[in-house]
Amino acid sequence: MIVAVPLLIHLINMLRHRRVPWAAMEFLLASRKRNRTRVLLKQLLLLAARMAAVALVVMVLAQPLLHNRLGSLLGQSKTRHIVLLDDSFSMSDRWADTSAFEEAKKVVERIGTQASRQAQSQTFTLLRFSQAAGWHALAKRGHEPQNMATQATPCHPDLLDDAVDPDFPDRLHQTLSALGVSHTAAGPTQALEAIDQLLGEPGGDPRIVYLISDFRARHWDDPTDLRNHLARLTKAGARLHLINAVEARRANLAITDLSPVAGTRAAGVPLSMEVTVKNFGTAPVKDVPVLLQADGHLRPAVNIPQIPPGESAKERFQVHFPAPGEHVIQMHLETDVVAADNFRFRVIDFPENVPVLLVDGDPKASDARYLSAALAPGGPVPTGIGPRMEGPRYLSLHPLDGFRAIYLLNVERLDESAIRALETYLRSGGGVGIFLGEQCRAGFINEELHRGGEGFFPVPLEGQAELLVDRLQRAPDLEVGDHPIFRIFAGKRNSFISTVIVHRYFSVPKAWEPGPDSTTRVIARLRNGAPLAVERNFGEGRVVALLTTAAPTWNNWARNNPSFVVAMLEMQAFLASRPDADVSHVVGTPVELKLDPAQYDTAVRFAMPGEHATAAATIDAVPTPEGSLRVSLPATDFSGTYEAALARKDGTKEVRRYAFNVEAEEGDLKTLGGRELAERLQGIQYDYHQASLFEYAASELAGYNISEPLLYLLVLLLIGEQILAWSASYHPPVRRGVARASSLRSSRGTGERPVASGARGGAR
Repeated sequence: MIVAVPLLIHLINMLRHRRVPWAAMEFLLASRKRNRTRVLLKQLLLLAARMAAVALVVMVLAQPLLHNRLGSLLGQSKTRHIVLLDDSFSMSDRWADTSAFEEAKKVVERIGTQASRQAQSQTFTLLRFSQAAGWHALAKRGHEPQNMATQATPCHPDLLDDAVDPDFPDRLHQTLSALGVSHTAAGPTQALEAIDQLLGEPGGDPRIVYLISDFRARHWDDPTDLRNHLARLTKAGARLHLINAVEARRANLAITDLSPVAGTRAAGVPLSMEVTVKNFGTAPVKDVPVLLQADGHLRPAVNIPQIPPGESAKERFQVHFPAPGEHVIQMHLETDVVAADNFRFRVIDFPENVPVLLVDGDPKASDARYLSAALAPGGPVPTGIGPRMEGPRYLSLHPLDGFRAIYLLNVERLDESAIRALETYLRSGGGVGIFLGEQCRAGFINEELHRGGEGFFPVPLEGQAELLVDRLQRAPDLEVGDHPIFRIFAGKRNSFISTVIVHRYFSVPKAWEPGPDSTTRVIARLRNGAPLAVERNFGEGRVVALLTTAAPTWNNWARNNPSFVVAMLEMQAFLASRPDADVSHVVGTPVELKLDPAQYDTAVRFAMPGEHATAAATIDAVPTPEGSLRVSLPATDFSGTYEAALARKDGTKEVRRYAFNVEAEEGDLKTLGGRELAERLQGIQYDYHQASLFEYAASELAGYNISEPLLYLLVLLLIGEQILAWSASYHPPVRRGVARASSLRSSRGTGERPVASGARGGAR
C-alpha cells in the first residue's frame, strides 16, 4: 500500500485536469502530440523511480535476509556459529541454586537447540577459554596450530565446525553435561586469537561469534588487545554477541599466598610459614579461620582477626615434620561463592640435615669451631644444620653444589680454581658468608675477590683498623639495620646486641659508596659509621661479609652472648634460601622434568590431584640435544599436588611432588556491565545481552542480510530520480520569464488577454 502512494498522487492530479477551449492551446496541443511519447515515458519512469524509492525505504527498515540457498550465489554457503565459553574459575561464582557457568551453559544449549530448528546449512564450534590458553601455551612451545585442530588433545575444542542437524541438540547436551569450570584464570584474548587458527580465514561464510563470560574487570577494564581482536572480527563481517553470565558483584575471600619464612628446613626442625588472605569484597570481615592440613592430617586452624575491604592480611604459623622428604602443606578457607581460590598448596622438601661447609684459613680453626657451635649447638632443640670444617684446598678438589652455604673464615688467600668454583657455586644460587681475621690480606681481597666490583666480595678494603673506646657517650659498638639477619634485634629487643664490643675490623675507603645499579648494601655499621656487615647478590646467589672475626679475638660477640647464635642462625637461613626452592606453580602451566638417562627410565607416570587422583597418565621422556631426557605434562587444569613417579635404573622408585595453585587475582569478582563495556569498546559493533534475558534471534540464520546493499541502491535511485525529475520538468530561460511577467502586468492594467505570437500564427 505504501508503494502505491506515488501512483495515487499521480491519478489525483490527473482528475484535476479540465478541458478549456482556447485558441492558443491549439498550438500547444499540436506540439504535445509531437512529444507525447517521450514525455509520457519520462513521467512513467519518474513515477516508477519514486515507487521504487518508497519500496527500498521499507525494505531497508525491515532488514531483509536472503535465504542461504540464494545467499550462496553471493558466496554465503553456510552460517558458522562460534561459541567462546569462559570456564575460568571465577565462573564458579554461585548464587541461589545456580552459578555463572551453569547460566552460560544454558545459553549455549539454547543457541544450539534453536539453530537445529532452522533449515539452513549451519556449523557449530564450542571453544572454552582454558582450551585456548592451553593451545596458546603449546603453540609457544613449537606445536603446529593445525595439529591442534585435527588431533585429540586436551586443548582441542569440544566441538569444531560440527554440522547442525536434528540430532545436534542431544550431542550438545551430552557435551555440556560433562563440562565444569577449570581452575585456570584464562581470559578471552587467547580464545579470540584461536578462532582464525582453528577455523581458517572467514571466506564467504557468515560467522556469528558468541562470547559468553562474566566480564570481570581484571580482563575488561583496559581491553586494548581485546578491542583489537574484536575489531578484526567485526571488520571481517562477523556478528558479535557479548553475553554476561552474572548480574551482580559478590564478596569473596581468597588465599593469595602460602610461603615458608626464611629459616632452616630440615627434618625435626620447626619451620615458620605465612599465609595471606585477601578480601575482594566491599566490607571488612572478622575472625577468618584458615584450616591447615599437613600431609593430609588436620592441624590447628590459623585465625586472622580482621581483613579490611580490598586488602590482605597475613598470619604466621609453624609446621613440624619428623621424617625427611617432601611434605605437602594445604590450607583452605570455609566455603564461599568461589571455591577454587579457597585452597592453597605447598610442597616443601625437608632433608635429614642441611650440609654447610666451614673453610678456615687458620690451622687451629678457632673461627670455624665458634661458628660450628652456633650453627649446631646440640641439646634437645636441633637446628638441622650439619657443619663440616675443611681447609681452603677443599674448594678446588671437591664439588660444592651439595652444600647449602659455604663460609670463608680468616682465609689468607685462595688459588684461582677455588675462586672460580666459588663463583660458579654463587651463580647457581648458593650462599657464601665471609668473616675476616688476622691472616686476611686487603691486597689479595681487592685484586682477586673484589676486582673492582666484578668479583663476589662486596667492598674494597683499606686495611685493619682499631675502634677507639667511647668513654663519654658509651654508645653501642654495633648498629644493625633492617635486614632479615638482624631484624629480630630491631626496636627494644636489642639488649644483647648492644653489649657487643668490637676492637678491630677491616676498614673500607672513606670515599666508597655502592653504585646506583649495585646490589651491595651495608646492613650493619660500627658506632663510628664504618661498615661492619655488607651484603650483595652475585648471579643467583648471595654473599654476606662481616669485616671482623667470628671467634672472640677482635670482638666479644661469640663469648657467651646469645645474640651471636641467633644472628648466625638467621644468617644461615638467609644464605641457604634459594629462589627456585619449593616453587609454587600456576594452574595451566606444564609440569616439566629433565632427567639423566643414565639414572632414569623413559616412562614417567603422572598422578593428578584431589578428586582427579584416579586419573593418571604415563608419558615417555624424549631425548634432548644436550643428551638428557625431557618429559612434560601439559594438562594441569586443577589446583592441588601432582605426582611424577620415576623408575630408576637400579630398580628403585622415586616420587616427585609439585604444588599447583590458582592465580589468586581471578577471585576479584568485580564485573563490568553493558554501559561500562560500551565505554571501553567504542567503535566496536556488537550486541550485549544478560544471560538470563538472552533471546535467540532465529532471523540471523536466514542467510545474507541485504539491508546495507539496499541502502546504497536507495541513495543511487534517489540521485537518479532527481536527475529524471529535472529532465522531465519545464525550465524557461530567465529573460523570457521576466518578459512574460511584464506582459502579464501590462495586460492586467488594460484588461486585455495576452496572446502569444505563435498562437496567432496558428489561428491563421
